[in-house]
Amino acid sequence: MTEQRKRRPYSSGLRQEHAQTTRLKIATAARELMVGKGYADTTMAEVAREAGVAVQTLYTSCPGGKPALAKLVYDITLAGDARAVRQSDRPEVQAIIAERDPVRALAGFAAMATAILRRIKPVHRVLRAAASASPADAGLQDVLAGIEQERLAGSRGPAEHLHALGALRPGLPPARAAEQIYVLTSTENFEKLTEVCEWSEAEYEEWLAAMLAAALLGCPGGEETRGN
Repeated sequence: MTEQRKRRPYSSGLRQEHAQTTRLKIATAARELMVGKGYADTTMAEVAREAGVAVQTLYTSCPGGKPALAKLVYDITLAGDARAVRQSDRPEVQAIIAERDPVRALAGFAAMATAILRRIKPVHRVLRAAASASPADAGLQDVLAGIEQERLAGSRGPAEHLHALGALRPGLPPARAAEQIYVLTSTENFEKLTEVCEWSEAEYEEWLAAMLAAALLGCPGGEETRGN
């Protein structure tokens, strides 16, 4: 009994590591296929083959079928890895939380958001296009709606942090601040500025930090945008 108890945490850790590796292999294969040939033309069998796993393993990892696979791809691309660690517990978020200067905190948030948007842009674009082409695909529509709700909920963290610092401009409640963060950090804004307007990512990051400060803190830094 004692020996079994000693082995159990080790075995559990191995199982968790194996599950993370499998999820990452599946998400990587699915992302490459979906971005390369589109969501609709990517089959579960192809993903399983490219990931080197059995089809049943794929369905076990994504019990909701292809929409669940799309969500797995999105989540792992967003996080940058397959670790079961909440976004709020990751080092880059903790560094922002530890920052007591609101302008520097927003600069750190803008840098993190830019890195996430760089990763997530091709995936989000593929899913948007697929949802637009297949409005009757309730599963995919639910995935995209859920992503937007998660983004809005995630925007409450920095808004509450600024509120706790007493840094939000007078009359701006944290909920309304979160809504502004949600809109300013949209993938669509990132695409338009870096692709249509041909801004560099550094210019986008600087703009985002200035816009967030101007909207939330009422500071004049938001006036110094590209082209002025």
